[in-house]
Amino acid sequence: MNKFAIAAGLAAAVTAGGVQAQSWPTRPITLVVPFAPGGVADTVARPLAEAMARKLGQPVVVENKVGSGGAVGTAHVARAKPDGYTILISLPAISSMPTADKLIGRQPMYQIDQFAPIARITADPTVLVVRSDSPWKTAQEFIEYGRKEQITYGSSGVYGTLHMYMASLANAAGMKTLHVPYGGAGPAMVALLGKQIQALAASPGSVKQHVDSGSVRVLAHWGDEPIEAFPKLPSLKSLGYNVEFYQWSGLFAPAGTPPEVLDKLGDAVKFAIEDAKVRKVIEEGAGLPIKYLNSTDFAKFWKEDAEGQIQAVLRIGKVE
Repeated sequence: MNKFAIAAGLAAAVTAGGVQAQSWPTRPITLVVPFAPGGVADTVARPLAEAMARKLGQPVVVENKVGSGGAVGTAHVARAKPDGYTILISLPAISSMPTADKLIGRQPMYQIDQFAPIARITADPTVLVVRSDSPWKTAQEFIEYGRKEQITYGSSGVYGTLHMYMASLANAAGMKTLHVPYGGAGPAMVALLGKQIQALAASPGSVKQHVDSGSVRVLAHWGDEPIEAFPKLPSLKSLGYNVEFYQWSGLFAPAGTPPEVLDKLGDAVKFAIEDAKVRKVIEEGAGLPIKYLNSTDFAKFWKEDAEGQIQAVLRIGKVE
């Protein structure tokens, strides 16, 4: 093949790639939720997917792929073809799991550089939750009890977001605890209500309905400012414990997804969170404050947050 034929072939390929990006999407998009229904990721994903579909002109199908604290679904997207047709909604655990795997001598199921951030949707400091029939009325009572007697708490999985928050508090406060992992925040809340565990770290939005119904109470939060859902709730930092974490949700695509496709996905997310019905479902219905960041700002935020998550895993150490 002569050099003119090669040049022509390359030009044709570039042209074809440009046409493909312009016509994308031509078929349904799968939005993978790596946690069970009922948690933050699932709660945000469903109204978001419906609105994104209207913008993109193709269905956005939510698929729950549960396992290993979110690693199974996350790894599935990491290995997916980078064409924009398989995307992920995830929580801070996306950053911590590879380090946790290495810590326990297991081959990581994915690496964080296998993802391209699309947008952050929500961000909320986590709250400490117990049943309303528990003996603890304050966080200090809870902590003092935990220094003497073992407290059983649940999470969305070993080294997952909610596990790290509770483990960090236990380390900082010198508490005796037993960790029970579940397939997601939703099942963990069911376990709390069913008296299988005694405490839980959870998103304010996911617990507000249970607080309003009188079935659980919140004792403190992991943020550094008052939170809208529970404005009088003290922060753990204000009580003298140096722990601070936020439960955020964000969309990711496999690394290598064409920039034009990422832009279209980003535009669809922005369209969705500007929709009044979507905001009402997420902010009022689920109690999750929308804290949108575009891909550029989300990438900067994620880099800093990931460093904090990784350090938290290293502080917790190997979990037997």
